[in-house]
Amino acid sequence: MSSQVRRVGIVAKRGLTAAAEHLTSLDAWLHERRIPIVYESNTAALTGSARGDVRADVDVPTDVDLVIVLGGDGTLLSAATCIARAGRDVPILGVNFGSLGFLTEIRIDELFTALDGVLRGTAAFDRRTMLNAEGVRDGAVFDARIVLNDVVFTKAALSRMIGLSVSVSGGFVTKVKADGLIIATATGSTAYNLAAGGPIMHPLVDALVLTPIAPHTLTNRPVVIPGDAVVEVRPHVTGNEDEIYVTYDGQSGYALKEGDVVRVRKSPHALRLVKAEARSYYELLREKLKWGERGGRD
Repeated sequence: MSSQVRRVGIVAKRGLTAAAEHLTSLDAWLHERRIPIVYESNTAALTGSARGDVRADVDVPTDVDLVIVLGGDGTLLSAATCIARAGRDVPILGVNFGSLGFLTEIRIDELFTALDGVLRGTAAFDRRTMLNAEGVRDGAVFDARIVLNDVVFTKAALSRMIGLSVSVSGGFVTKVKADGLIIATATGSTAYNLAAGGPIMHPLVDALVLTPIAPHTLTNRPVVIPGDAVVEVRPHVTGNEDEIYVTYDGQSGYALKEGDVVRVRKSPHALRLVKAEARSYYELLREKLKWGERGGRD
């Protein structure tokens, strides 16, 4: 066993009863190798008889050397944020239930092979860029986040199009009039950005993409910018009918006020993902996006 992994954290999607039997097997496999386990509290409830420490999700990464995530990409995004907030460089082994995820790319039948590779020190890792996002109001930072996929500006359900002024590294770029705007990492390029018509970027590309959502002007197109750029977005809010929201990794957010600024830049924290040995990123794209599935070989 590699001395690199002395304690393992385990996080499963809340209420994922299909994971229960696999958690039991994983518990036995790790205890056979004398590796202590730290369970996220809801995950411990799924096992019924967890042997190990039980903690809130934000506390799981504090003294573990690997986090195993069972669920989907949303569960992994939450775990990645907890790791970054803890200031740890802890890799994640993401196991998907159902179809493959872009982040949780290891199938359940590959779990123990992948885990054995981590313990032996033979596993390969992807290092994924994360973003720091600050909300500034009246000249002071009132909110700070770390995200893996994207920062998204959207309108309220009944709002008209919204207006956003966008600057990059101190230079004004444009005023976007649209249903919203996405600032995505290369990893996040296959999330909301893809659905909005933005480009797919290989996750190791050092770049960000700015993608308008249903822009009023068709010449407002997605723009790929350097990874070290600092993006500032200023909302134009003229009344309740123009409510503008910012959301982080699709999980949480808040309403913006006139005069607010959201500043987004590359985080010093990066996420390490255990790679699936059985397939490349391009194979994952083909499977997820169903390229070439029209009855013959392209």
